[in-house]
Amino acid sequence: MTLTIYNTLTRRQEPFETVEPSKVKMYCCGVTVYDYCHLGHARSYIVWDTIRRYLMWRGFAVTYIQNFTDIDDKILNRAKEQGSTMEAVSNRFIDAYFEDIRRLNVMDADAYPRVTEHIPEIHQLIQILEEKGLAYAVGGDVYYRVERFPAYGKLSGRELEQMQAGASGRLDAEESEAKKQHPFDFALWKGAKPGEPAWSSPWGEGRPGWHIECSAMIRSRLGETIDIHGGGGDLIFPHHENEIAQSEAAINKPLARYWTHNGMVMVNGQKMSKSLGNFITIRELLDGTGNWHGEPVNAMAVRLFVLQAHYRKPLDFTEEAIATAENSWKTLKEGLLFGSQYGEKLGWGQESTMIPELVSRFQELGDDDFNFSGGLAVLFELAKELRREGNILVHEGKTKTPPDELHRQWYTLITLAKVLGLEAAPDDETITKDGLSDADIEALIQQRQDARKTKNFAESDRIRNELQAQGITLIDSPQGTRWHRN
Repeated sequence: MTLTIYNTLTRRQEPFETVEPSKVKMYCCGVTVYDYCHLGHARSYIVWDTIRRYLMWRGFAVTYIQNFTDIDDKILNRAKEQGSTMEAVSNRFIDAYFEDIRRLNVMDADAYPRVTEHIPEIHQLIQILEEKGLAYAVGGDVYYRVERFPAYGKLSGRELEQMQAGASGRLDAEESEAKKQHPFDFALWKGAKPGEPAWSSPWGEGRPGWHIECSAMIRSRLGETIDIHGGGGDLIFPHHENEIAQSEAAINKPLARYWTHNGMVMVNGQKMSKSLGNFITIRELLDGTGNWHGEPVNAMAVRLFVLQAHYRKPLDFTEEAIATAENSWKTLKEGLLFGSQYGEKLGWGQESTMIPELVSRFQELGDDDFNFSGGLAVLFELAKELRREGNILVHEGKTKTPPDELHRQWYTLITLAKVLGLEAAPDDETITKDGLSDADIEALIQQRQDARKTKNFAESDRIRNELQAQGITLIDSPQGTRWHRN
């Protein structure tokens, strides 16, 4: 079977061929940290987490990077409202991000670069564009010359003359328009205003434009060409279009082989927005508070709900749909817990094997542009059969299916469910914790660092995944590796 992925750039499904054999370099645009994460974030990061898990299950060594945008007008405005600083606001909502997203059993990325950590790399990329005549400085700002990149619009399918002025994204359009040589040029560097945080640069005090951030962080953390660039469909234009223009003009190579985008989220058939009063955060949904008017929702039910729709299709959050997902999760959970409830009574040993035909079906579906909704059907077949056998066992004292076959069914179920990040425990905690001591963790981190120094990335990834599976998260940064228990 061949894994195929829909590529937004080519508008067709293509065989998946990586830059390096058996390795995947994957980047997903992260959050701007000025507020709590909402349902759109929940969908996006569940989707990319599941794609990452699936690729790992298929045997790829995946390096997954997701950034934090910690320089932005929204963050500055929030800091002013609270009498705080941009750094304090960013740190607060980065912490909140981890609190919320981990409840959904989303694995931590291999690294979370921040914009403030990559100012020199941003300067370097802008200077390359300037030297090539693709960027120009004016009044403390630096702009990208869109007309000098003939391929501009290839991702979104837009013609330059059809685009609206103001595509620079997060700039004050009135102030910037007069400085631009062309109305569609966008900012690479923004001159500082009085009282704002600023960084020194060859063009004066200021801060980066939005689009240059990801281009610089990808180049710094993953290299010139990556395998998968992911994000929400709302980022196709202008953000990802501008990333392509910046990066490919600078390096004369594709930025990403595959551009993948998840569909948008609706709430009761309407676009989610604060003005409509239907803006729901992850924590409101899980806790049953704020704008979510229903009962607290089980985190695994949310994950299941997201995966029941194909990742490229729109997703409508309604109380009825969430209630249905919760009922579905109860069914799946019963199957997942079958082993802990009945395994000893059935005389199971420690080892088992998966059912090849079911694994093949699951993989065939996953290989078809990550059709996880189809894969869920395989899981529910198993879960319903195990639930039926559990009821027979309780009422009749024996099962109709031989115990060894039930063991294979259960082992197949829990293995494939984990590929989708769906896990259960008797106390309804998502992941059980292992009792590694601090010394054990530090020793494993040192082994991982030694492996990275010798470029043994397979061993490095194995150690990181082992720790992640045991509830230990590693966060790499230029200052070293930090860890914490989830």
